[in-house]
Amino acid sequence: MGARRAALVSANEFWVGGLRRLGHVWNYGTPVYERDWDVLLLLDACRYDLMRDVAAGGDYPFLEAMESVYSAASMSSEWMEKNFADEYDSEVANTAYVSGNPFSRELDGDRFARFDEVWRYGWDDDFGGIPPRRVTDRAIAAGREGDYDRLIVHYMQPHVPFREMPDTSSVNWGDPEENFGVKRGAEGEERGIWHRYRDGDLAHDAVWDAYRDNLEWVLDDVALLLENLDADTAVISSDHANAMGEWWCYGHPDYAPVPALKRVPWVETTGTDERTYEPTLEPDEEQLNDDEVSDRLEALGYK
Repeated sequence: MGARRAALVSANEFWVGGLRRLGHVWNYGTPVYERDWDVLLLLDACRYDLMRDVAAGGDYPFLEAMESVYSAASMSSEWMEKNFADEYDSEVANTAYVSGNPFSRELDGDRFARFDEVWRYGWDDDFGGIPPRRVTDRAIAAGREGDYDRLIVHYMQPHVPFREMPDTSSVNWGDPEENFGVKRGAEGEERGIWHRYRDGDLAHDAVWDAYRDNLEWVLDDVALLLENLDADTAVISSDHANAMGEWWCYGHPDYAPVPALKRVPWVETTGTDERTYEPTLEPDEEQLNDDEVSDRLEALGYK
């Protein structure tokens, strides 16, 4: 890395650190339990304008009634901390949570009516993440096997890794047991997609197209889920977005009060179980050890 680029990277990381400190003092956004829904489908790291772009193509009719809201968080762990806070204990107790996001390891599963960490047994080692179909399988099972007041289904797409960019998602992060999700500097090919985009090594259109492809991948499964799940009010939203240079911020650092990073889609639709699909994935009773959990977080850019 040249001296000029190194100086810019250092300045950017200093700036983002300042944004995060600001976000601990001043922030905004509405927790999901303050809104009305029966089923909440979280598409991890989905920008509002990305969803609008896909909706304009007309391939997903259930996206027609779309608005934007501001998430309470700018990163998944922060989203879980704020939305599953103690003040929402009664709501959480009547919620089934089906998660493809490894940050669920920080939660107390006993607080939920159903707690299914699909990422622990539905991981695809070749892809380096959890494909949407495995989360869909468990969401359908939750809908058919239980009677819960609310159901949250947390997909990992369109978050990295991008299936169109399989060789660009590696990054080294801090020890998840001590500083979970706090980046420790990486260089060269070890930089993640958003830092390589920041540094000018990946073109905007290439990143946007891969980002969009990941969103379409998960929306295909959302379509399948909505015809295999009963829901009077099913909402499609996200825990946070990704910044792409707004406020000189990239990716999704926690506690960053950047509007483009916290603005997410909010789509209200319905679901009807027409039984067009039978899920096949079953939970694995074998528990992952800490090294295996760390490997899965690293694949998502969170080691």
